[in-house]
Amino acid sequence: MAEKILMNEYKALSKETWTNISLINDNIFEWSAALLVLNPDSLYYGGYFEAILKFPKNYPYEPPDFRFERPLWHPNVYPDGRLCISILHQPGEDTMSGEMAGERWSPVQRVESVLISVLSLLDDAEVSSPANVDAGVQFRKDPEAYKERVRQDRERSKEDIPAGFEMPTHESAFKKEERVESFSWSDSEAEDDFGGSESDEEMFDDEDEDTDGDEEDKD
Repeated sequence: MAEKILMNEYKALSKETWTNISLINDNIFEWSAALLVLNPDSLYYGGYFEAILKFPKNYPYEPPDFRFERPLWHPNVYPDGRLCISILHQPGEDTMSGEMAGERWSPVQRVESVLISVLSLLDDAEVSSPANVDAGVQFRKDPEAYKERVRQDRERSKEDIPAGFEMPTHESAFKKEERVESFSWSDSEAEDDFGGSESDEEMFDDEDEDTDGDEEDKD
């Protein structure tokens, strides 16, 4: 069951412009997933942030393990690249941390939910209980120095862009979405597959009525 779910998620995410994923050693339980920040207002815009995702055999009943390959200077990223984020915590309420069950992992969550949550966390750090205390202090007390550290991380991340890979921008990704939304069934052979459209039926009905009318005129 886990393999089927993960394969379906993998296929869906492979079509997204904001992530670049691949299997490690053809293992569906271990992914390489790069996060591509396409928000031009983000300090991380233009970065290519590689991470490793490892999934338990009973996925989706337990969360995956997520780790940035290049640890980021961020209040919620540990020095080894792992994250302190609620969605990656085991299911159920945690009275010690105060996390509600709805904030933590549950079987209805998916890989996409995790990646989007991580992208959101990058620009919306939680500094009340930081994983990286020094980054948390700098984030609060010296924001300009913090931004410079982020800029350095962003530029270093570009070294991991695969050869031949075309990095999307906000503009190119947006245009791609527009092309998908503007798709029309008339551009495909779908009508042939389904035996024609309602408009075709109406056209034939009109022709029948015209034919009847011509016959009446002849009479």
